[in-house]
Amino acid sequence: MSITAYERVRTARDNKRPTAVNYIRNMFLDFIEMHGDRSFADDRAIVGGIARIGDMPVTVIGIEKGQNTKDRILHSFGAPNPEGYRKALRLMKQAEKFHRPVICFVDTSGAYCGIGAEERGQGEAIAKNLMEMMTLKTPIISLVIGEGGSGGALALAVANKVWMMENAIYSVISPEGCASILWKDAKRAEEAADVLKLTAQDSLENGIIDEVISEENLGTEAFFYSLRDKIESELRELSALTMEELLEQRYQHFRKIGRPLA
Repeated sequence: MSITAYERVRTARDNKRPTAVNYIRNMFLDFIEMHGDRSFADDRAIVGGIARIGDMPVTVIGIEKGQNTKDRILHSFGAPNPEGYRKALRLMKQAEKFHRPVICFVDTSGAYCGIGAEERGQGEAIAKNLMEMMTLKTPIISLVIGEGGSGGALALAVANKVWMMENAIYSVISPEGCASILWKDAKRAEEAADVLKLTAQDSLENGIIDEVISEENLGTEAFFYSLRDKIESELRELSALTMEELLEQRYQHFRKIGRPLA
């Protein structure tokens, strides 16, 4: 039975879905978390550090929504501030220096939109991530595991390979926000979800992502092991490319957006 786009939105937002920390804990060895942007603060909405996948050292970065009410408040419900994006970029540049691949887990309704975030340069922080990631001299894989909301998600999704869980969503705006702007009626969110083409299959057909990941056995040991093996295999393929080929592959990934699949 097919499900509607808005039903996928609800599924992507489900509090029972695995969050970035679940993926990190179940797929990587010897994870050491790093903190702070070396400028203002440590934003808990973004969790990142170094780890191993198999025998390969990697840098892992995830947008974390939190596991319970107290945890969600600590992690700002997965809405990063500028210092979160700057922390992520700091870890990526460190990964580049030490030739570690980067793996990002994206799950956010959007960047934090408070006054303080704007005063500290939210737009600039996101834009700088986009620019730096495009030319980062190490392989990058980004996986949208829940919500992929606007620039807040894109700031961790400029990658060689962008994957989405089959019930994840990826959009420039939420259905409710879109309906409020277009029709002055947030109750038309279900209609907006169809228009936005925000599902994983829509993103695949429009060249925005490279692959849809099955959610069969989501959250189980078998699921995490299978995804870990898939990521490790992909990283080995990307690591075999020359630096020129790696950067060109990433460039072409974004040049093809909007073109229908052959």
